[in-house]
Amino acid sequence: MTQAKLKFKSFEEYLSYSNLSDMEGRYELVNGELVELPPESRLNSTIAVRILLLLIAAGTPVELIHPGKCEVQVPILQANDAANRFPDLVVLRPEHLELTQRRLTITLDMPPPQFIAEVVSPGKTNRDRDYIHKSAQYAAIGVPEYWLIAPQQHIITVLKLKDGSYVEVGQFGESDRILSPSFPDLTLTADQVLTAE
Repeated sequence: MTQAKLKFKSFEEYLSYSNLSDMEGRYELVNGELVELPPESRLNSTIAVRILLLLIAAGTPVELIHPGKCEVQVPILQANDAANRFPDLVVLRPEHLELTQRRLTITLDMPPPQFIAEVVSPGKTNRDRDYIHKSAQYAAIGVPEYWLIAPQQHIITVLKLKDGSYVEVGQFGESDRILSPSFPDLTLTADQVLTAE
């Protein structure tokens, strides 16, 4: 028996449906349809957890840091953009703790997360998604700081929001100390993020 694809008219309709259903996995909403995301690679998950641990060590409250599980609603800026993203790492604001008690989803009517990091998987499609599409969507909702972590190149690019778009703070590799506008006291090198100890 063939099952009809679900079609949603709005993000709110998707949220209502997914709150009531027993959906397994993570889905992006693209053109009103659910597109299941593949499981994260071990490398991407390891890097996100490593940043989580380093942020905790630097004094960021653990309840604000969410690797891979926080859903963020974003505007559709180009054809085939997803209406939601699951960043590799999200740092919430304290006010999100109350707003996300029932569901770990940041919607457009909430303040943006204070920080998002994406680990860039190999391939042009993945690069374009993280460097172009997600970057524009995160800027549009006002995320102040966005990290693009490229393990294959061993580079971390730090972007900060300025006048509605991202400007590069710097590209950091090897023993370079990462400069973070959101976490100025963070003493962290690219090697600490990208290299297994």
